[in-house]
Amino acid sequence: MSPGRPIEFDREQAIEDAMEVFWRQGFEATSLADLLAAMKLSKSSFYHAFGSKQQLFETCLAHFRRRQTIRMTEALAAAPSALAFLRRMLRGVAHEARGERCPKGCLIMNSATEFAGRDPAIARLVALGVGDFSGVFRAAIRRAQREGDVPASRSAETLARYVVSTISGLKTMLKAGASPRTIERIAEVALGALR
Repeated sequence: MSPGRPIEFDREQAIEDAMEVFWRQGFEATSLADLLAAMKLSKSSFYHAFGSKQQLFETCLAHFRRRQTIRMTEALAAAPSALAFLRRMLRGVAHEARGERCPKGCLIMNSATEFAGRDPAIARLVALGVGDFSGVFRAAIRRAQREGDVPASRSAETLARYVVSTISGLKTMLKAGASPRTIERIAEVALGALR
């Protein structure tokens, strides 16, 4: 290999690995050494490929947003009913907790809290993520209305934002130590509020 030639690596996998570190630790608590170890990159390769920790974080947020939106859209399309999809999404928070020693929450919402509006680029990415997630839930609410499970008189936009807020709150409660059973009960109350 000639000097100065960049080391080849799987960019998508490196972003996925970095995203997991940021998701688990947050932006501020994540060091460059943490990222280099997770991504299996040298410092020079890191800077050549991603520019800075901040730029990588923004890339990870965009990656998370795309990935989650695709997963949610596919889950809605595959669900036997929109209500089944909404139940799965709300109750899924409790199921996620059973598989994790330390619940991570949602990377988009964690970032909203960590940055608290002090970084316009992050605020824009957070707003895009919330908008995308709300869009999937809006489609689910509209489908549930067509299926007769949610009254047609209810605002699909408001209910979609309600679901996003509820899931965000449930994930925060898990991080604060709420039991999966408590989360399931709250999820059922939230489902009832949609009808």
